[in-house]
Amino acid sequence: MLFNSLEFFIFFPIVMGFYLVCPDRYRWALLLAASYYFYAAWKMEYVLLLGLATLIAYMAALQMARTEHPVARLALLLVSIISNLAILLTFKYFNFFSDSLRAILAQANILYDSPLFDVLLPVGISFYTFQIISYTIDVYRGQIEPEQHLGYFALFVAFFPQLVAGPIERAAHMLPQFRQRFEFDMLRLNGGLQLVLWGLFKKVVIADRLGVYVDAVYNQPTTYTGWPILMATFFFAFQIYCDFSGYTDIALGLARMMGFDLMQNFKQPYFATSPVDFWRRWHISLSTWFRDYLYIPLGGNRVAVNRWYANLFIVFLISGLWHGANWTFVIWGGLHGLYVIVEVATEQIRVAWSRRLGLDRWPGLLVASSRLSTFGLIGLTWLFFRANSVGDALVLLVRTTLLSNPVEINTPWLMAVAHPAQQMALALGLIVLLLAVQLAQVRGWPWPVIHRYPVWLRWATYLLLALSILNLGVTSEVPFIYFQF
Repeated sequence: MLFNSLEFFIFFPIVMGFYLVCPDRYRWALLLAASYYFYAAWKMEYVLLLGLATLIAYMAALQMARTEHPVARLALLLVSIISNLAILLTFKYFNFFSDSLRAILAQANILYDSPLFDVLLPVGISFYTFQIISYTIDVYRGQIEPEQHLGYFALFVAFFPQLVAGPIERAAHMLPQFRQRFEFDMLRLNGGLQLVLWGLFKKVVIADRLGVYVDAVYNQPTTYTGWPILMATFFFAFQIYCDFSGYTDIALGLARMMGFDLMQNFKQPYFATSPVDFWRRWHISLSTWFRDYLYIPLGGNRVAVNRWYANLFIVFLISGLWHGANWTFVIWGGLHGLYVIVEVATEQIRVAWSRRLGLDRWPGLLVASSRLSTFGLIGLTWLFFRANSVGDALVLLVRTTLLSNPVEINTPWLMAVAHPAQQMALALGLIVLLLAVQLAQVRGWPWPVIHRYPVWLRWATYLLLALSILNLGVTSEVPFIYFQF
């Protein structure tokens, strides 16, 4: 069930209506039933996987609390982590590793008939697996007490607004909220509605519209050269941001209307001034997860310099693989790892040269150039992220350099829509609008400030957003990009 589908626009008002009249002590059951129904709408059988992963972690955490023996506690932790990772690896990565092994053996003239595991990838499996793992590790570390109530814990894992694409929540943040008394708050309802409308606008008006151009180029990499590839890559940077952050805004808005606060997942990432700064702003719930549960346990920066760099690179490689079973994602993660290593390794040199050249006397220029260069570096990684294969990515990279061959006016790239010039102007205008809104946010204008406006102006704004979604949005139900992860 997609957030941008007719089914969801029927589903959520029904759930919200029952939620408003349901006694507090039964609300968890209502939300859990709604969440499992929401997930079952994708594929009924995968509800069993979700339930199995939940039950394993629940039982392991309870048993950890009942023993103080360190070996037994570690064994229980490993059982929970390995079991959940085994489910993830089987359904998401079995074919990838099998095909990779076949390709390696073929180089040595060894024939290997790689078996195929022909099943549909369970949506959101990477997200809820990481959420479960963080819970069991926190219990093992003694940072939280295990949840005694199976229903509340199952709701923590399956809460439908953020089940399939995050944010990846922490138990210490979410579990207490499920026990709080719900009190209807018109201000929260307005704030949630704003986020939902803005998220839908970013998804169906901006992301899906840009996706028309991106798909036309990236699905035919040998057809285009130069500017069309650069423009498609530029568009994809904003497509994936609006698609993913649009989902997050909708999730936060739905949760807010029901009295829950989910963690912030984005903070104007394209205003980042460096790769490190980018990862403080992009997919925050994932970057902080890797920091707390992989980077720091590896030693973080409290080790020798070479080991520190290795830790950074390992984290980003695994982050890339987390996104998908394709070498394009591994290269994407590896590039980000190299960027971060180069940034931290050259920090003192860059500061010294900045002072020597007098750039520190022009802070505005320095910030602007840092943002532009960072966006360019991130854009290169997006090329690998979006390409269908490593071969396609390399073809696109080579053909990007052929700027002397301008695109013909009758190419499919411009014929993808009925009125290419108008649609191109609209797409660029929407990007400018997005950046203007985000610049206002950077300068201290929070989105919920609209609640200070008169009632007529607030509802006029909501109506304008709704009409924009209906009239400018792509009408087909395009799945969110991160659903595949």
